[in-house]
Amino acid sequence: MNVALIGASGFVGSAILSEALDRGHKVKAIVRNPENITLQHENLSIIKADVLDADQIKSAVQGTDAVISAYNSGWSNPDIYEEFLRGSQSIQAAVKAAGIKRYIVIGGAGALEIAPGIQAVDTPEFPAAIYPGASAARDYLNILKKEEELDWTFFSPAFEMHQGTSGVRTGKYRLGSNQPVFGDDDRSVLSVEDLALVIIDELETSKHNKQQFTAAY
Repeated sequence: MNVALIGASGFVGSAILSEALDRGHKVKAIVRNPENITLQHENLSIIKADVLDADQIKSAVQGTDAVISAYNSGWSNPDIYEEFLRGSQSIQAAVKAAGIKRYIVIGGAGALEIAPGIQAVDTPEFPAAIYPGASAARDYLNILKKEEELDWTFFSPAFEMHQGTSGVRTGKYRLGSNQPVFGDDDRSVLSVEDLALVIIDELETSKHNKQQFTAAY
């Protein structure tokens, strides 16, 4: 497939980029700072664009089969809440304007329900340091649920998402919907390499159109 990947130089985006290329997809890596991508590949093109400019994003994603957004406005950004919502809605508008139907969003684990009707982000135990970004992702999911034109998917990572110490890609995972997946040790864990596997599997199979889903070991 011909895929546009927004945020391709980030922690999650770079893992998705590698997985997509390894599996033969052509990728337009859309980033604000192209110099942050040092990878070279015959199926990779790097495009500079600002997610807050819908016209730039529309032009960048034009002609692709699907758009994957690993956009993050930055955990240290004091305006992370407002900027994440603005950027996410800008991307959504650009995807529609470009006439692309398939839109996969990497959201947050805070949107998962730990009890019926209670999302993790709303519990007293949720870390205050990441609350603004997590609540922005949850609020964007609520916006996305009203989207009727796009074949959207919202992925919530496991609560513990680690980069494998030696690039660990187990090739295994278990799927869930809007509730976290826990292992026998009562932990919700997934490496970023296997997260990338989950996302490209979803790209290829489209099992969760207009749905939120998650994965862990």
